[in-house]
Amino acid sequence: MAMLDWNEYRGQILARLGEIGKLSPDTIRGYTALGGAGAKTGHLDAKTRELIALAVAITLRCDGCISVHTAAAKKLGATKEEIAEALGVGISVNAGAALVYSTRTFDAFDAAP
Repeated sequence: MAMLDWNEYRGQILARLGEIGKLSPDTIRGYTALGGAGAKTGHLDAKTRELIALAVAITLRCDGCISVHTAAAKKLGATKEEIAEALGVGISVNAGAALVYSTRTFDAFDAAP
């Protein structure tokens, strides 16, 4: 049993984005331009960009991002194994960031009266 009906959720997000697009079309155009900018360079293929997006999505804890980019990655031929490897990168970066950020705690401790 799935934790969430991801297809329904993705549909709900896209519907709401359509509403935002009607109210603020430049916001959606700007977002779309950002998303498409990387594709124009041709340095990374679309599947690799989607795998990177998934690694970033889990570090941001964005269910909408997970839903959209998982569907796109699967459509582009990404396997569960490739997704797991990409997620592993995201997990390690998140843990690494927490470790590095932990040094700020000791900095604050040393500065405290």
